[in-house]
Amino acid sequence: MTATFPSISISTDRLVLRPFDAADVPPLTDMMNDEAVTAWTEGPHPYTTTDAERWVRRIAPAERTQGRGIVLAVTEFLTQRLVGSVRLLNTDWRTRSTEVVYITAPWARGEGYATEAVLALAEWLFRDQGFERIELRTQADNTASQQVAQKLGCISEGVLRNACIARTRTENGEDGGWTDVRTDFIVWGLLPEDLEGVAEQLADAGGYGTYDDWG
Repeated sequence: MTATFPSISISTDRLVLRPFDAADVPPLTDMMNDEAVTAWTEGPHPYTTTDAERWVRRIAPAERTQGRGIVLAVTEFLTQRLVGSVRLLNTDWRTRSTEVVYITAPWARGEGYATEAVLALAEWLFRDQGFERIELRTQADNTASQQVAQKLGCISEGVLRNACIARTRTENGEDGGWTDVRTDFIVWGLLPEDLEGVAEQLADAGGYGTYDDWG
């Protein structure tokens, strides 16, 4: 029998992490067409409504039911507006380890939402699911995503050289204005003990911080 995560909803002071639903299709489409998201993710470009519907209805649910991980929409608690997404993937049920990726909508950047969402998911994984390791991989030039890892207390464990394909704007507008470029992955590890005191430290520092946490 395939091990799977339960279908869950996680609440924080400002956010709700929950499964995607049909109402998320329009804001998801807008978010995925943002330039920073296009540059640092593998999603199709341009990202169409059909792509979003396929993600919400089929791909995201299958990640959980087939045991690979879980995909959650991140929304504001008060407005229910889509802030971004968090996703667990490459889950190893024997070693109780998984990888996390996150995206923040352009309008929501600078509020520390990515840090808050990943912290809530990590606490749930370690406390309720008995996981022992979370891995993050950030592109070498994606300093905003690296800031999220640092604020969470992740430890930089090394570099996977030339292991990632990102996208950059082209000067002549060919290929839809984008071209693929190779870059390094910085690998970060987070263990249960690394989270000890992180929430309190963030609170003492005035919250989750303000910086351009694109995702």
